[in-house]
Amino acid sequence: MKDFFKYMLATVCGIVAMSIVAGIIFMISFASMIASGNAAPEVKDNSVLVLKMSGAVSEQVAEGTPFDALLGTADMENLGLDDILKAIEAAKNNDHIKGIYIEGGTTTFDAPATAQQIRHALQDFKKSGKWIIAYADQYMQASYYVASVADSLFINQTGMIDFKGMGGKSYYLTGLYEKIGVRYQCTRVGKYKSAVESVTRKDMSDNDREQRLAMYQGIWDYWLKEMAQSRKVTVDQLNQLANDSIMIFASIDDYKAAKLIDGAMYPEAIKTVIKNKLGINSDENINQMSVSEMLALDENKDEVDDKIAVYYAYGEIVDQPLSGLSSDHAIVGSEMVAGLKKLADDDDVKAVVLRVNSPGGSAIASEQIWHAIKLLKEKKPVVVSMGGYAASGGYMISAPANYIFAEPTTVTGSIGIFGLTPNVSELVSEKLGVTWDGVQTNNHTDYETNLIFGKNNEEELRFMQAYVDRGYDTFLSIVAEGRKMKKEQVHEIAQGRVWLATDALPIKLIDKIGSLNDAVKKAAELAKINEYSTSNYPAKASWFDNLLKSTTDSKGTYLDEQLRETLGELYEPFIEMRKDRQRNRLQARLPFSTTIR
Repeated sequence: MKDFFKYMLATVCGIVAMSIVAGIIFMISFASMIASGNAAPEVKDNSVLVLKMSGAVSEQVAEGTPFDALLGTADMENLGLDDILKAIEAAKNNDHIKGIYIEGGTTTFDAPATAQQIRHALQDFKKSGKWIIAYADQYMQASYYVASVADSLFINQTGMIDFKGMGGKSYYLTGLYEKIGVRYQCTRVGKYKSAVESVTRKDMSDNDREQRLAMYQGIWDYWLKEMAQSRKVTVDQLNQLANDSIMIFASIDDYKAAKLIDGAMYPEAIKTVIKNKLGINSDENINQMSVSEMLALDENKDEVDDKIAVYYAYGEIVDQPLSGLSSDHAIVGSEMVAGLKKLADDDDVKAVVLRVNSPGGSAIASEQIWHAIKLLKEKKPVVVSMGGYAASGGYMISAPANYIFAEPTTVTGSIGIFGLTPNVSELVSEKLGVTWDGVQTNNHTDYETNLIFGKNNEEELRFMQAYVDRGYDTFLSIVAEGRKMKKEQVHEIAQGRVWLATDALPIKLIDKIGSLNDAVKKAAELAKINEYSTSNYPAKASWFDNLLKSTTDSKGTYLDEQLRETLGELYEPFIEMRKDRQRNRLQARLPFSTTIR
């Protein structure tokens, strides 16, 4: 028995000792991995930047992990527009990078202007005398628009191109709700504020049809012009293709005849094309750089005391973080107000560029942010750079700026307010047999219950409409003050109407068509500084913070991914219905999604 305990104790001590040694080795390896991940990669001569056009592109994404490079997951799923633009700029200025290879064509963009900004960056890259080659098994329309800037554009021998024009159908749930005894009560100001129509109508209103067609036609005309110029065809020729045929079902010969591509080949052959462009032998490897590797390059820029802060405000504007399945980024009103106050109090920050990419959201949170920007503007210049969209509440927070830039295909305007409240009296009382009774000390003590469950709630709706009317009047005043216009002038172009930036310019909703870089230069001009550095705010969460968050939110993230795959195009309306339960009653939000493929 004594030997048994002796051997057992020795075994336990051995296991503990081995665990400690293994832990020390793991920590050393992990530290080495982080150190190597932070080290600037070497750019070999005759290198190519590989831009993978798959997954989704939004304004920003979380910082990558040290495991990405080892596992090969970097640049494969979601990409941030900010990172893509920086990588292209870095490649343009690096003498060792000879060209860009665009691989794949199934990217989802959060807005047409996001695709347009990448294309413009690639156009600027070509001005350096360097080349771009594109190849994909298939091209969705937005990815084709981006890839069409290439000097040579190729597709798989059995590939397809989705080239069809712009538009889309909206879902209307009124008929469904009628069947189950649910009625949505709408309070709104603005005949174009169509966000309420999906639950109050069974078809698209004439006003909504007018604004959507104008928006889509404007974007399509802009894209056609750029694609025609790159592919050396006329706009009419390209437009006719979308009218005469369903191009995704066309043959490779049809694509060649229409000059949509320069050739078709299998994947291994594209390597030969790139090697010939680089002037290397067939048995030599192509030196490749990824987006993340380009971003890791040490730029060796000297820090300057005077700073221009670039504050990224993207996603829906909310009063507090929305819980649930969706992992979409949001602008939390209180958090942004606190962040802007810090910038106002930072003496090193001489000007602020507000990068807005938001469809709006809570009218209350939007107004709080507007007030914070007004206070910030009293201390230093504020310049807005609009991204994919800066509409409704997104426009409200932009209005007080000293100067507003927008991309040509930015969606903006939508100056209007609405509120939606479901009434389930028919479902609960008539179909389920549930009745209500009670006491109250005052006339409107039970207004919330009456709005949702009451049959005679006209008085409550009258009060709510007055609330919405005041919100709209405040919105008009904010825009009038910021844009130096009369309220009557603003009302004429408001009423919830969505405008493309090129149409918003002559009606003074923006000051100039331009990029984020243009906005930074303007901010420096207004601050009267010549030398400066730029800093992005709020700081991106570190990969470790995101790892901890993903651990706690793993169930929600997994379900979100599964729902996206299962529901497809129905995912967005499903998530919107879930979000509605947590949203503020007073909404200043874009009436439709701008996501494209």
